[in-house]
Amino acid sequence: MSFPLLARPGALLAFVVTLGYIATALFAPLLAPFALNEVVGPGWQPPGAGHPFGTDTIGRDVFSRLIWATRTTLAMAGAVVVLAMLSGVGAGLIAALRGGLTDQLLSRFVDLVMAVPALILILFLIAVLPRGPVELVLVIALVEMTRVYRLTRLLAGEIVTRDYIEAARLRGETTLWIACREILPNCWRPLLAEAGLRLIFAVLMLSTVSFLGLGIQPPDTDWGSLIRENKDGMLFGATSVLFPGAAIAILSIAIGALIDLVSERRS
Repeated sequence: MSFPLLARPGALLAFVVTLGYIATALFAPLLAPFALNEVVGPGWQPPGAGHPFGTDTIGRDVFSRLIWATRTTLAMAGAVVVLAMLSGVGAGLIAALRGGLTDQLLSRFVDLVMAVPALILILFLIAVLPRGPVELVLVIALVEMTRVYRLTRLLAGEIVTRDYIEAARLRGETTLWIACREILPNCWRPLLAEAGLRLIFAVLMLSTVSFLGLGIQPPDTDWGSLIRENKDGMLFGATSVLFPGAAIAILSIAIGALIDLVSERRS
């Protein structure tokens, strides 16, 4: 048995980093030295022994707030990916297997959603819907599922033309059986890589919307909110802005490295 991660130091490091993010999100209450909105000192205090990342504009510990923000960001991004993958893969499989009018209706709906720039569509929907984390997750999942649908429809559309799919239909197998037993096992690698990409884009989109003031609202926070709250004090406490930005960048690079590993076919 081979272990690709052990043969790739870069991929192994990316895997450890990703696990570190997940562990931080899961055990945030144990890892954060202070509560989310606890004022612990003067504003813009530089990094020191008591506050390794310094304090923010009103004297809250940046390190603690970054840990709490990691939990919020990853929880919401994970929910987006789960919803986008379930709906996108399900719709793509149905379109490929049913064809005809079903395929046309689903594909034209996806074309309509994708015709509008993603950020503009998200901002519009957020403006007309009740503002909350659930609505935000649903809106971003709607945008992301269109990309998943496109990939699934392409992969499944090629597979359904093969002889063993026709043989399964002649045996009287159900659509669900064919999708789960014949199609998904033959296209799980690109779909898994797509899930990684959707996670990166979900994190970026959530952070962007929060930075614009339309995402997570106080007293809660995420990475984008941390940057927005402290952007006016860059000259006094740059670390309060740089660390959330670095968290986004490092996670994106780590997941990207894992996607490259998953996308490679075994020889």
